[in-house]
Amino acid sequence: MRHKILAPLVIALVIALRTEAAAVSSHVTPATMDANTRELFQESMTVGATFYDDSVKLLKSQQLFTRREGGPRGTYHMVRESSWYALGLIIHDQTGDRQRAAEILDAVLKQQYLDPEKPWYGTFRRAPEEQDPPSSAVMWKDFDPNWRVFIGTTFEIILIDYPDRVSPALTKRMYEAIYRGIEGEIAEKRLLPSYSNIALMYGALWDFAAAHSNRTDWKKQSTDWTESVYKLYKQYGSFFEYNSPTYCGVDLYGLALWRKYGSNERIRAIGAEMEAGLWRNLAALYQPNLRNISGPYDRAYGMDMESYVSVVGVWMRTALDAKHAPLAPITPTTDHLADVWFAPHLAALGTRIPADAFKQMTAFQGEHLERTQITDQRIATAWIGNRVIFGGEATGKTKDAGPGSQFHPATIQWRTPSGEIGWVQLVESPAIDATADERGISISTTGTVKIRIHAKGIAKDKITATSWVAPGLQVGIKADQKNFTADANGDNVDLVYSGITAMRWNIAPAAE
Repeated sequence: MRHKILAPLVIALVIALRTEAAAVSSHVTPATMDANTRELFQESMTVGATFYDDSVKLLKSQQLFTRREGGPRGTYHMVRESSWYALGLIIHDQTGDRQRAAEILDAVLKQQYLDPEKPWYGTFRRAPEEQDPPSSAVMWKDFDPNWRVFIGTTFEIILIDYPDRVSPALTKRMYEAIYRGIEGEIAEKRLLPSYSNIALMYGALWDFAAAHSNRTDWKKQSTDWTESVYKLYKQYGSFFEYNSPTYCGVDLYGLALWRKYGSNERIRAIGAEMEAGLWRNLAALYQPNLRNISGPYDRAYGMDMESYVSVVGVWMRTALDAKHAPLAPITPTTDHLADVWFAPHLAALGTRIPADAFKQMTAFQGEHLERTQITDQRIATAWIGNRVIFGGEATGKTKDAGPGSQFHPATIQWRTPSGEIGWVQLVESPAIDATADERGISISTTGTVKIRIHAKGIAKDKITATSWVAPGLQVGIKADQKNFTADANGDNVDLVYSGITAMRWNIAPAAE
């Protein structure tokens, strides 16, 4: 009887202590993972072993590395992705894994920039083959400040969940590296709460660093930062980096860090709230029969999630089997392969998809129009149809799609008769408004618009200024262009509408 009375008191005390304390260590192992997560994790580890270079203690890249100023090309090694693989080894924890992980982490730590007088202080070389940034260094070209948080949060997971699997000396070096990363980010003053994926990881890492360094200034500043990110999200229930199959996956990662590791209940609660909201936003745009999230995309590396690795696709694979997940088969040549090394992070953090969102991801719930307010000026709309999905972003003419842009304000996707996904992507335009309805997309801009149509077996002679007929799709075009050109290259046709002010795409699947 006495024990029955004490037990609730003990439980209450534990809950009370948990409310204002960081998450305790939890050893996720392959044996404790669900089947889908375990399959993905093992795939990531298998391909990681394929790229591991024992002579350098880092992963080799799929691509050739071009040195600055057009220097020689050759194999290079990936610093950030190697830290991800090290986490996987620590979780896997079979014979030799801890030793290999320690060697990788040592090699990664040696790539951190240590001069506090430089703007790149605390970040890491992207590859050991990279030259030191010159005095005239340009961000993104000569260094990437985001490596501070990509690598730092990886260290955070290791230090919280697997501190017994790294040596005290390595532990000390990882803490010091995190603190340098935070100091460098604070000094650089370049980051805004609207830079969603980095802002979320930074919030998680800064909160962790504040809790473990016992710096009162960091505790207040990191709290202010997380609240500013949350306040921005709450304006419209969306992130400024809207709808990216890659970066929304990184958003989910940052939010899962808040949800699991936040140093107090407030951070854990708002992290969980935003995480659930983002899953619902993605699910509303997802067509499970096409295994794709409809555009428009603020930042996209591809138009078909079945053909490359996106971080959202990696997340969804933890909840769906390989047949139904929007993820390409994992091989050494898979496009954007490096993002599969996020799998250990997701395994450690756990996937938390709301039941209603999961239902939308597993069975098509019917045709519908989605409308999302992103900012005061920007509104995204998308039609999620039975056989075709398409979307547009009205920017209030605040955004353009410049050469090489990841912003694609008007998109279409469908399944072609060959079984592959066909797509249309607006790849370049001046400042633009694009709005989707159930019949098509209306576009307003001034200047030249470039569009790519991709479909297996597409015929150039069926693509004209007023009509696009592709396998499985037909689009009627009304536009006021001064000139039009079309060039074919394999399964792609590239279109240029010059001198345009208005354009309408009337979209319909081809008759079956």
